[in-house]
Amino acid sequence: MSMAKKVAIVAGGGRDIGRACALELARRGANVVITYHSSSTSALSAVAEMEAMGVKAMALQADLTKQEGVEACVKATLDTFGQIDTLVHVSGGLIERIKITDMSLEHWHKVMDLNLTSLFMMSKACIPHMAAGSTIVTLASQAGRDGGGGGAVAYATSKGAIMTFTRGLAKELGPNIRVNGVCPGMISTGFHDTFTNDTVRANVAGATALKREGQSAEVAKLVGFLASDESSYMTGNNIDINGGLLFS
Repeated sequence: MSMAKKVAIVAGGGRDIGRACALELARRGANVVITYHSSSTSALSAVAEMEAMGVKAMALQADLTKQEGVEACVKATLDTFGQIDTLVHVSGGLIERIKITDMSLEHWHKVMDLNLTSLFMMSKACIPHMAAGSTIVTLASQAGRDGGGGGAVAYATSKGAIMTFTRGLAKELGPNIRVNGVCPGMISTGFHDTFTNDTVRANVAGATALKREGQSAEVAKLVGFLASDESSYMTGNNIDINGGLLFS
């Protein structure tokens, strides 16, 4: 298995894409720590599935917009496993669709903290404990390229910043640690169940070259590739996975 004896943290691994990433890394042989905010049932079931694969797994409730939440996650990982080889940062969200003319500064800061500041803090906390050959995978979005849908300017801006963070961090950490990002398009998740109406979803899926929405497991396979040595000559990339809706 390509990640046997490795230890991976999947920040935001309790559901949807994050959960699928955790399971994919476990299939590759990694021991996995997942953080979740409120998805305890899904997170604990993911731990059971991973342990059934023969790896060790742990779920931690954490608010990664807070320094103490980040530090507790890293400490628990090191106390249990003694190392960190991969960070997959999925934590994030839109919170609410709000046009900029109606947007409060508080909402702007919440979105930035949830998507971008949490990534900064988790990366900074993990990097000192990551040996040469370790990897970081960030989760940006197609919205970071095209500006997102209505009321998503804060979200899209944060995801564009994640793409730039990925490039800059790859330069800063090379050659010892590789950093790559993933930019999902219309993936069938609770995110779109909450924030995107069915008509828009159908129209977007129909506009893709593959004529469908993507699945969390499909994104996870790409993440697993980037997290492993199979992508050993790749760093600083932000890779699209959108069924052919947007080419870059």
